[in-house]
Amino acid sequence: MNLTDSDVFIVNNVELVTVYKNLTNFDTTNLTTNTTTTKLIRNDDVNIVFILFKAIFISFIILAAILGNMLVIVSVMRNRRLRVITNYFVVSLAVADMLVALCAMTFNASVELSGKWMFGSTMCDMWNSFDVYFSTASIMHLCCISVDRFFAIVQPLDYHSIMTQSKVTVMLVTVWISPALLSFLPIFYGWYTTKTNWEYLKRNPHICEFKVNKCYAIISSSVSFWIPGIVMILMYYRIYKEADRQERLVYRSKVAALLLEKHLHINHIQMPRNSIQIEQSVIITLRREKKAAWTLGIIISAFLICWMPFFLWYIISSLCDTCVTPRVVVGILFWIGYFNSALNPVIYAYFNKDFRSAFKKTIQTYFPQLIIVCQSKADVPPYATSLSTEMNLNAIRLQRLH
Repeated sequence: MNLTDSDVFIVNNVELVTVYKNLTNFDTTNLTTNTTTTKLIRNDDVNIVFILFKAIFISFIILAAILGNMLVIVSVMRNRRLRVITNYFVVSLAVADMLVALCAMTFNASVELSGKWMFGSTMCDMWNSFDVYFSTASIMHLCCISVDRFFAIVQPLDYHSIMTQSKVTVMLVTVWISPALLSFLPIFYGWYTTKTNWEYLKRNPHICEFKVNKCYAIISSSVSFWIPGIVMILMYYRIYKEADRQERLVYRSKVAALLLEKHLHINHIQMPRNSIQIEQSVIITLRREKKAAWTLGIIISAFLICWMPFFLWYIISSLCDTCVTPRVVVGILFWIGYFNSALNPVIYAYFNKDFRSAFKKTIQTYFPQLIIVCQSKADVPPYATSLSTEMNLNAIRLQRLH
């Protein structure tokens, strides 16, 4: 069969087109593969950065809760001035908050960072029980502190007859025992969830979910948050009203004292010294109680800000069968609530002068080098040379030792 020149041209053209298409398809495939690989690498980098950020944030909350509450406990034990009835509740609260960090936050951190449960079915029930138990105990302690401050400010003359040692002991025993009825008992017996979910968790020990039924959601949220929260708000409202009334009373007594002093001065009569001392002691006491009421208000506000988002989600998601919450949101709500356990020592240190002084003494006792270095850096002028800086540091250290 003979081919003409035009036929050869057509055949060659077809071959060229085919080769071109193959090359184009090859380049397109390579380009798509490279793009996909680049996106995967970028996603991996983003995930690593996100996990690293989560690890730092979670570690900070856990360490702050443990060290801060330990500082509260040691400071009250070492400082005789802080051994008053109110601080029995504060120390017990610090123990509860520290146990929240040790027994609840640590397991939650492992799940958040690894994305899976690694400790089996029994430890899952134990973790959920610890979480509910210590968080509820912490919240109940705050409620007891608000009741104690209510009697101290609203009924100061009857305070010591009302808040006796035995009554305080009964209150502390109650806040440590009653959360167990809400945590260990229903969780280990499976009363907190549906029968289907309970059997599913027992068949899959690598899964740890805290899905509650509607009855348990209403009872647990009411006992753990809503009832204590309402009590705290009512107590603080009464405390605020009484503190405001006492402040007006102090102002009027100051005005009356000034008028009396002026009258006595005009008539050349000396004012009795005992009355001046009594008036000053009353004013100091009222000021101290007002500051305590202010601190309590900050503590209650921090409690509501930290825990209310979680319990709103908890009750809504439990009652709404079709509601689905992203896992990231649930984790954020949990850790905002946990953050309250790290906040209380900071509030005491910032707003309470006695605690601030006790914290400083405790740190000076156990970490003296830290205090010396911090104060030395503050005392050394910025323009000093390296030699003069070292000499100043040595001189300051010698002063501290003597």
